[in-house]
Amino acid sequence: MANTPNTPPDPSKRDNGQRPGGRPPAGQPPAGRGVFGFILVLLLVALLFMMFQGGGGGTQITLHEFREAWQNNEIVEDSVVVRESQVTARRRPGPDADSDRPTLVVINMNAADRMYVAGQIHEITGDRAQGQRPSAFMPLLYALLPVLLIVMILIFLFARAAKSAGAGAGMLGNFGKSKHRTLTKEMTGITFKDVAGIDEAKDEVGEIIEFLKNPKKFTKLGGRIPRGVLLTGPPGCGKTLLAKAIAGEADVPFFSISGSDFVEMFVGVGASRVRDLFKQAKESAPCIIFLDEIDAVGRKRGSGFSSGGNDEREQTLNAILVEMDGFNPSDGVIVIAATNRSEILDAALVRPGRFDRQIAVPLPDVKGRLEILRVHAKKVKLGPDVDLEKVAKITPMFSGADLAAAINEAAIAATMHDKDYIEQADIEEARDKIRFGRARKSRVREKEDNRLVAYHEAGHAVLQVLLPDSDPLHKVTIIPRGDAGGATFSLPDKDRMGYSLKWLRATMIMACGGRIAEEKAMGDMSSGASGDIAQITRIARTMISEWGMSESLGFVRYGWNEGESYMPEREYSDVTAELIDKEVRRIVEEAYREGERMLEDHWEQVVAVAEALLKYETLSRDEVEKLMRGEDLGKPTVSELLAREAKQAALKPEAKKPKPDEDTDMPPNVSPSPA
Repeated sequence: MANTPNTPPDPSKRDNGQRPGGRPPAGQPPAGRGVFGFILVLLLVALLFMMFQGGGGGTQITLHEFREAWQNNEIVEDSVVVRESQVTARRRPGPDADSDRPTLVVINMNAADRMYVAGQIHEITGDRAQGQRPSAFMPLLYALLPVLLIVMILIFLFARAAKSAGAGAGMLGNFGKSKHRTLTKEMTGITFKDVAGIDEAKDEVGEIIEFLKNPKKFTKLGGRIPRGVLLTGPPGCGKTLLAKAIAGEADVPFFSISGSDFVEMFVGVGASRVRDLFKQAKESAPCIIFLDEIDAVGRKRGSGFSSGGNDEREQTLNAILVEMDGFNPSDGVIVIAATNRSEILDAALVRPGRFDRQIAVPLPDVKGRLEILRVHAKKVKLGPDVDLEKVAKITPMFSGADLAAAINEAAIAATMHDKDYIEQADIEEARDKIRFGRARKSRVREKEDNRLVAYHEAGHAVLQVLLPDSDPLHKVTIIPRGDAGGATFSLPDKDRMGYSLKWLRATMIMACGGRIAEEKAMGDMSSGASGDIAQITRIARTMISEWGMSESLGFVRYGWNEGESYMPEREYSDVTAELIDKEVRRIVEEAYREGERMLEDHWEQVVAVAEALLKYETLSRDEVEKLMRGEDLGKPTVSELLAREAKQAALKPEAKKPKPDEDTDMPPNVSPSPA
């Protein structure tokens, strides 16, 4: 979409129906195009006339009816004509007819009875019928006219495409035109006030906006504003939101386009769109170009198999490189790109002079999550018990998109329960739903399966309480959630920038607790520990190959060289691979043996927690610690809660369902379940 100057029209100038250069106004077809249309209409009419000539408008009669009409002198004597496929004649007008014009009558003939019908006609008319000789030109015209019609249609379409095509697309219409969108503050409604948790990124982008508003402030010292800014970070951290905020803050044109919009099924279209985009941007300077998901066209060149799609993508990348390198300092065009896979981008794309700056947009920390929650909390109605600081602490590794989804899910849950506002329990349930899946409270398990899950989760929970270096326990439940039969939730007390050896070992020991407890209690083992096994193996292998935490293999990285080849290559020998496998097995077995020893020493506590889970289904950290000290919880079980609700419903069927705050015996994290 090309930008036009915001200049009001001059009322003194009248539109004479022509554009500059003698072109007709928009919506009026060129003169040549009307000639093509006229010729096509004539050819179509001629074809239809020849196809339906002779029979159109006539009355069909049988040979017997023709005999009676001839004998009754109703047929004009010299009008009978015997043709190749039919006999035509003129009927005299009757006494009640409004006109003296004769009526055409038709007798159709097929190839089988043509000679018979022709003979009968000559016999009836006394050889007064006239015979029409077949034309040698008409069969040729019948054969050539459809071909001529198709050729004329193709010429018309190609001529029309050639006139409407862009400069680089040839006869492909508007394929070569850029598919960008122009954003303004009124269109997005987003400013820097709506962006939280990424203060450093906002500051760097703010410098660009300040340059666009006041370029002389920066150029008076000889400085040059960066030509390109690359936003990198995990999905959902606010890269696109930050770009929309730039559109809301900068009073300049903002062109937004995705990397996938450059690539089409036609070769050369991507490069053409790049040239068209930058051409319009230079005409609208100063302005901002935002390329979202640039990794779609910015991958490293020369990697992978050479194919048509690969060549097209590389042509598009080359066009971007040329256009960005061709900027003059006075162009005033700034390119902002976003990707979550910066490691696969071509080196020529991210070098200084093209993308001068790479701004990291990481996952928010506790402070950032709190700011993000406050932004989204303004749009909903929160209850007095909601503690956003606690929510920020119990949502480690959540992105901004995850936090927005948690607030929205909590609002939906509160609405479905006819609440007047969102409560803390709603937000915590929404967090668990986003991270682990929806709780399947209606699922009914066999008694033995329920007991196995209870001991499995009790083994995790007890070890997590006993291990000082692990994350603190938040709650444990045997209610199925997502693909898991139960879950043990931790509550990290801080955001980790890295992982210590003590924390990794404690996490591995805690993950072994489920299999150890279920095997000791049930005398059998199940597939429910598959997720734990995958987690332990992944941690152990990463400790050895990436973090150098193995004494036997040393301070060496044993990774894979992705390089520029399609298939990554292993950077170590088969002997080293065997040593890595043995070391992974040793680390996992050490964690498993330590977990066995700890649960053997505290087995009575595991039994107490497991039996409580069978009664209450969900236990908080305080309740688990109370059970491990041998204390009684003193609260109603799930079956008692269900019986109480049924009794109240039977006594007062017309009464509304009591709100959670009216029942002081209801545990904060337990929902009645028929499981």
